[in-house]
Amino acid sequence: MNIELRQATTTDIPALEELICASVTALSAEHYTAQQISSALTHVFGVDTQLIADGTYFVAEIDGQLAGSGGWSKRTTLFGGDQSKVDTLDSLLDPATDAARIRAFYVHPGWSRRGVGSRILTACEEAARAAGFSRIELVATLPGEPLYAARGYEKAGAMQLETPDGESLPAFRMTKSLK
Repeated sequence: MNIELRQATTTDIPALEELICASVTALSAEHYTAQQISSALTHVFGVDTQLIADGTYFVAEIDGQLAGSGGWSKRTTLFGGDQSKVDTLDSLLDPATDAARIRAFYVHPGWSRRGVGSRILTACEEAARAAGFSRIELVATLPGEPLYAARGYEKAGAMQLETPDGESLPAFRMTKSLK
């Protein structure tokens, strides 16, 4: 299986929106209720166009099919798509003092558990390291936590992703050294 990785472009947005819906709906079903998933898709999970503009968001394709996406960020936003940003200012992080962020990882259910997420994660870690970051952090949903733990991320604490309609999704803040 050959996983082709490339930077996402704005023309990928419609396909990314479909991928996010398919990924979250299928892969979260064992961990969250239908109401939590619906709320998260409305208020939290979605395309973050700043990642695309920064050139830090990747798409993975297998045989011309969109198999997954994910990125890293040099900005303060820790998680969520455009719809979850309350502040339009997304300040740059300082690689000397701040941790880069792993952001917006989604794998198509037909390609889950086949190395797609790991391939994207490796590219993100290498890019963040090349940009001068020595640490990286993320918010892991319950279905994503096993991937990050297997790749050396450590839980820094449990948290809840609160949505405006009163739903709440358990998640973990996780960190890793890039040294």
